[in-house]
Amino acid sequence: MAKYDTKDIRNIVLIGHSDSGKTTLADALLFKAKAVSRLGSVEDGASVFDFEPEERERKVSIDLAAAFCSFQGREVNILDAPGRADFAGEAICGLNAVETALVCVHAASGIMVNTRKLWDRAAQAGVARVIVINKLEAENADYTALIKNILETFGPQCIPFNVPTGSGDGFKGVVSVLESSDKFPADVRELAVKASEDLHSIDDALLEKFMADERATPEELAKALPKALAQGKVIPVLCASVKRDVGVQEVLEFIAKYCPSPADVPPRKGLDQEKKGELTREPSVSAPLSAQVFKSIADPFVQRLAYIRVYSGTLTNSEPLFNQRTGKSGRIGGMFKPFGKEQRATPAAIAGDIVCVTKVDELTTCDTVCPPDKLVHYPPFKFPSPMVSLAVEPKSKQDLARLSEAMQKMADSDPCFRFTRDPVTVELVITGMSKLHMDVVIARLKRKFDVQLITKQPKIAYKEAILGLAEGHYKHKKQSGGRGQYGEVYLRVRPAARGEGFKFVDAITQGRIPQQFIPAIEKGIRETLERGVIAGYPVVDVEVEVFDGSYHEVDSGPESFKLAGSKAFKEAFKAAKPVMQEPIVTIEVVVPSRFMGDITGDLSSRRGRIQGMDSQGNLQVVRATIPMKEIQDYETQLQSVTGGEGAFSFEFSHYDAMPSQLADQLIAAKKADETEE
Repeated sequence: MAKYDTKDIRNIVLIGHSDSGKTTLADALLFKAKAVSRLGSVEDGASVFDFEPEERERKVSIDLAAAFCSFQGREVNILDAPGRADFAGEAICGLNAVETALVCVHAASGIMVNTRKLWDRAAQAGVARVIVINKLEAENADYTALIKNILETFGPQCIPFNVPTGSGDGFKGVVSVLESSDKFPADVRELAVKASEDLHSIDDALLEKFMADERATPEELAKALPKALAQGKVIPVLCASVKRDVGVQEVLEFIAKYCPSPADVPPRKGLDQEKKGELTREPSVSAPLSAQVFKSIADPFVQRLAYIRVYSGTLTNSEPLFNQRTGKSGRIGGMFKPFGKEQRATPAAIAGDIVCVTKVDELTTCDTVCPPDKLVHYPPFKFPSPMVSLAVEPKSKQDLARLSEAMQKMADSDPCFRFTRDPVTVELVITGMSKLHMDVVIARLKRKFDVQLITKQPKIAYKEAILGLAEGHYKHKKQSGGRGQYGEVYLRVRPAARGEGFKFVDAITQGRIPQQFIPAIEKGIRETLERGVIAGYPVVDVEVEVFDGSYHEVDSGPESFKLAGSKAFKEAFKAAKPVMQEPIVTIEVVVPSRFMGDITGDLSSRRGRIQGMDSQGNLQVVRATIPMKEIQDYETQLQSVTGGEGAFSFEFSHYDAMPSQLADQLIAAKKADETEE
């Protein structure tokens, strides 16, 4: 069993915009706690947390990574989440496994777009938040201005817990706001005095002491602060510089003394599968086991590795693990405490622990683990929809043989990666959060699974339709010495209601075409609908009425009428004012206000129609409808225009007619392909 109790556990995740120094701070916390003998370095490729080859090459966090340390009687589990929106799914996984998020803010760059997003995601996850102003040694760092911006952006519950002695090149130390006011640096004295008063206001007993000109003791604060933190009543702001080794010890001490333990927060809410109601499990070792997988890795070498947060009871490696989703039990290959790329064996995990298990088939992200006779279901995490797609095909037959399994394992490991076979274009399409995300996926497919891909822009799933009414006729007659072929069909076409698809009407009278041949006519038309008429794309929303024809007693057969129906339909379709339809999406773009003009102008130039605008602080949200074709490269353009500060999402809306000039280009391309063939 563990040598600590649930109340001694501290689970934290470091989040914030890219380049805010999260990973460097996480490495420094391990070093301060003497969990490592050498300070990890992202630049040198020696970070405990950024250990994957793609991370070392790019010097940017890509995966959620975990490590732990023991400090002042606390067992501290540290998760380091990527700061780029490209890998938002990893941060969401981390936020759903902890009680506290350390939100890192670059002292010079300030609050960036993804800082806001991750702040909101932390609020949605219901975790306590602590702000760490990092890199205070940076040139142009202005602590007072940044605090003002933090209060305006995140609210008055943000209270400095310590203040810097100088900033920028003059940053040399930190002073707790619980100290006597004569110890506060002159340039931040007023701010520190107010912060001290605000911090004492989180609890009535502390406020009484403050009014009596007394300061709260660390013990008194340790009793009041975790609860206030967990409830979101207070968001402490700390100062640090890993480069100068200033403030890091104070961050670690704050985590150990004041961050809430799993026992300080409300029990995790789940669903009672039998009674169809809400169910909670107390964070106690004596409660029935309940846990949730917050990250899984499908790897050709270690097979399946699942990171698990235990919410109640005790998980041991000697008992089968029951997966609530599949209803199956599996024996654990091994149980470990994760430490970067290392796995340190442990026989059991108690309520509040974070561990990983190996070789449990079908155990994937968001799965709930519990006893089969005490079922509970914890809800799955909400991930953003991936927006950037590529069409892919294997480079060789060997790649093709491995492709399906490799794709599935990548999807099992990455909650924001999708792959599908487009039913219209028949392309294999992979989708992720950004071009960078796709680059990483493709690199890992090659490195881990020896699968190489050829990539290109996906084809747009255009459709063909008609605007008018027209008739078509075709007589198929062929004599070859023996039994001949004969079938004649008259039909008319008209538009059907949007979304109605294909409607077939048999209006034959007086036996002009025997009933046994009608299905063949319909089949010929349906096959033509799939192949398209004018540009090779599926035909939609059309009604076809077969009203006349003729047959031969000997020579007529199903194949003759199938061919006649297809040819007559093509003739009618071409005469019924055919149009090309393109998919239209609803797009939402979030950018700092200063980029509004550039963004709306760019959307308009892409045939977008602005539907509305909203404000979120100093951010602007633009909503528009726009053809899918026009946003295939939008991620690259948006990042270029906004310097990486913009974000967008979209969802399919409807199909609409293309401008005739663009439709003519598609039709011409189809004819050119047919000529080459």
